[in-house]
Amino acid sequence: MVERRGLGYWLTHLGLILGVAIICFPIWLAFVASTVTAPEIVRPPMPLLPGSHMIENYRQAIFSGVNVPVWRMLFNSAVMALGITFGKIVISLLSAFAVVYFRFPGRPVFFWLIFLTLMLPVEVRIVPTYEIVAGLGLLNSYTGLILPLIASATATFLFRQFFLTIPDELAEAARVDGAGPMRFFWDILLPMSRTNIAALFVILFIYGWNQYLWPLLVTTNPQMNTVVMGIRQMLPSGDDIANWPVIMATAMLAMLPPVLVVILMQNLFVRGLTESDK
Repeated sequence: MVERRGLGYWLTHLGLILGVAIICFPIWLAFVASTVTAPEIVRPPMPLLPGSHMIENYRQAIFSGVNVPVWRMLFNSAVMALGITFGKIVISLLSAFAVVYFRFPGRPVFFWLIFLTLMLPVEVRIVPTYEIVAGLGLLNSYTGLILPLIASATATFLFRQFFLTIPDELAEAARVDGAGPMRFFWDILLPMSRTNIAALFVILFIYGWNQYLWPLLVTTNPQMNTVVMGIRQMLPSGDDIANWPVIMATAMLAMLPPVLVVILMQNLFVRGLTESDK
């Protein structure tokens, strides 16, 4: 079969290519800025091709940084993002499982109480949350960075809706075969939820990686800074001179982990959003 490709086909692809180019152009400029010297950045016109100082600038960013080496901030961000991601997924899976498969008084009330927490984002409850974390002595710790952010009403709601699509006959068959609640959860529900878990993993990892306000409040030790905080602290204040190549190199390094997660998990991510995988 011969497919006819008219003018509309090529115009559509031209529009897509143009859109991608517009989106990626600032990222390309940041990469170019991370490979040149500081005078070359401020001297117009700004170069559009990579320079010869890439290894030097990235080495300085990773091992020296400005206040803290970037490798340390990347490690802190990774621990925080992974902790938030796994914590949210585990708690949401268990809470959705309890709401759907267990019969107890006030079950709908408990679910809607969980769902109503969407009305109270971190920014609204930031002061009492900070007081609790400080009172427990969790400032400047990974526990203080992760624990207040691991509850997720959105993930609970998504898993609940998925569990409701699973036929009741499956649970009855597992019960007849002698499987207990956790055996049913571990051997049946969890494998069936893998694409949903993958989709949420991508979303929650990026959410945790991009956190700025909460780490800014609970960390006073520079060694606990995340990379998003580090980029902000590298920007000059007053008459200070910014080391823009190092700042741009740090920004590129900060973008790398979320991009890799999306690329490596894109197939599962798309399937988790478009399929029920039953």
